[in-house]
Amino acid sequence: MPETTIGGAASASQLKAYLAVPPVGTGPWPGVVVVHEAFGLTDDTRQQADRLAAGGYLALAPDLFSAGGAVRCLRSTFRTLARGEGPAFDDLAAARSWLTGRSDCTGSVGILGFCMGGGFALLAATRGFDASAPNYGQIPSDLERVLQGACPVVASYGGRDRTLPGAAERLDEALTGLAVDHDVKEYPQAGHSFMNRHNAGPLAVLERVAGFGYHHPSAEDAWRRILGFFSHHLHDGDPAAG
Repeated sequence: MPETTIGGAASASQLKAYLAVPPVGTGPWPGVVVVHEAFGLTDDTRQQADRLAAGGYLALAPDLFSAGGAVRCLRSTFRTLARGEGPAFDDLAAARSWLTGRSDCTGSVGILGFCMGGGFALLAATRGFDASAPNYGQIPSDLERVLQGACPVVASYGGRDRTLPGAAERLDEALTGLAVDHDVKEYPQAGHSFMNRHNAGPLAVLERVAGFGYHHPSAEDAWRRILGFFSHHLHDGDPAAG
């Protein structure tokens, strides 16, 4: 079943998660941990995991709010992100270990995230993952220090995202200076959350007013880059595998 639980996590005795398995073949496949936005483990996040599975990855989306839902866990999860340490990072490590422990996983595991999850994905680039795909996540002020020893990074930002001005340029410069293999791109016509489809009624209206929202051409190009980058770094460059 797609819905599963992971033992040994920090934020809850059992970490709820969604697992998407490639529809063709028996593996083994590389894994990807998919980190959700501040809205939690939504249908949108599940669809992102499904897309990765269709591309040949075991995609695991853990619910970082398993201990009590978004209302109780959101503030503490953002505090963990700001500190760069804490239960949410332990949960992501548990998710990675859970994937590598499966017989149908090759042992190579990437991480991908959106918004809040993008921030986690970027910081997790130094924590045992083989490739990282942060999408419009916050970046720390001390990038060069935080990203020492980072795995390869493919990152995407929106040029109309007023919450992250200059983020793509800063990240590109930092990764270049650290000699980390990377692909960072800013999409001029896209705003925040341009890869996410939120069918949430009033929330969708507020997003449009704030300059957020899905932008199809940018989203599709970002996915093209992510899958190509993951193919190279998680499939060892075998185009037939990814």
